[in-house]
Amino acid sequence: QVHLVESGGGLVQAGDSLRLSCAASGRTLSSYAMGWFRQAPGKEREFVAAIVWSGTSTSYADSVKGRFTISRDNAKNTVYLQMNSLKPEETAVYYCAADPHIATMSVRSAPLYWGQGTQVTVSS
Repeated sequence: QVHLVESGGGLVQAGDSLRLSCAASGRTLSSYAMGWFRQAPGKEREFVAAIVWSGTSTSYADSVKGRFTISRDNAKNTVYLQMNSLKPEETAVYYCAADPHIATMSVRSAPLYWGQGTQVTVSS
């Protein structure tokens, strides 16, 4: 079993930056891809970004390319999402996820493990 705990959410203004963190525990994640999803009020959960275990390959939703950066520190079992130039429409609950295969997240949006989510609110 894998336990994922997100942190770093909050209230920011449009154009601001925010960094989310996700700490994993429960079993080794050395072979797992990690990712981020978000769900805005009244909308379906959507893929945001993912990264393979080695950190050498990443995947992003088109809407965040060039503004968001996903990274990981395997020594700390932690994945990060740096979000720059945030927009009000990106207000959502952001979820951390883990799966052995990055495509399960980036293509199928069906990771094996989910965190509980952290709220990000972007005011205009």
